[in-house]
Amino acid sequence: MANRFIEKLKRLATLSDDDVDALAVATATPKTVAARRDLIREGDRPGPVFVILEGWACRYKILPNGTRQVLAFMMPGDCCDLHIGLLAEMDHSIQTVTSALVATIDRVEMDAILDQRRAVAKAMYMSQLIDEGTMRAWITSMGRRASIERVAHLMCELYLRARNIGLTSEPQFALPLSQLLLADALGMTPVHLNRVLKNLRLSGAMTLQRGSLLIIDPGKLVQIAGFDENYLHRRLRAA
Repeated sequence: MANRFIEKLKRLATLSDDDVDALAVATATPKTVAARRDLIREGDRPGPVFVILEGWACRYKILPNGTRQVLAFMMPGDCCDLHIGLLAEMDHSIQTVTSALVATIDRVEMDAILDQRRAVAKAMYMSQLIDEGTMRAWITSMGRRASIERVAHLMCELYLRARNIGLTSEPQFALPLSQLLLADALGMTPVHLNRVLKNLRLSGAMTLQRGSLLIIDPGKLVQIAGFDENYLHRRLRAA
């Protein structure tokens, strides 16, 4: 089975065989984690670096009134919290969305890899910059995009990210995100989200049902979203 974490970093930097071997050893003993299980919770002492090899996860915060805000979705190949160990405690939680294969890299081992392997460090930092760019895009959506634009923008992003890592090459792909989870990511009620999804379906741009996203008219969906993929930096590559 391909190691999606290594494959992702190889797209961001030219890794030597020794670099690849070090990453393979660091992620060699992953564990299967059931869906909807917290990997770490807000307030916990930061521990190892989590690497999602298979499955989906999300970052989230619970507000004092009990509502949830999803902060990010993580796909196969993503890792969590490269430098969070510098903090005294977690300021958000990380939970699996589906059953997931998760490797943990001890903080000391991760620091040694970054110190000794320049190409790996550059790839990891670039990955973190892309994550930060994605967060900025989400903030822009929450603050300035209309509801239909916000939903369309997220669908474009998730599809493109999935295609980039080989989860799909077709207009339709499995999107294991419930409407409740999507609503919590988009700052909407499930009822409002359902109405927006219906409008997108009636427009002929896309349809989302039974855990599957079908992009019917990519051009129309991109136009509705005002989507520009530059924040995903797909063409970025370090030496």
